Amino acid sequence: MPINRLLKDKRTPEEIEFLNKAFNHALNLLGVVDRHDLLCDMVARKVIEVGAAGISEPREIAEMAVARIGLR
Repeated sequence: MPINRLLKDKRTPEEIEFLNKAFNHALNLLGVVDRHDLLCDMVARKVIEVGAAGISEPREIAEMAVARIGLR
């Protein structure tokens, strides 16, 4: 999964868990099934960016990340 390789810095297990949930939800919102799609990397980076703003609700992170990408 692309997001795990990007989470190498110091994150709590809880942060990693909700970022993974947000990532999966964002991919579902976009209809991305192929985890090797280049879009996955972009989604993962946006999810991390939004999560760094202090938001800890996975659905909210996912929706904001998708909106920032501009595909929905």
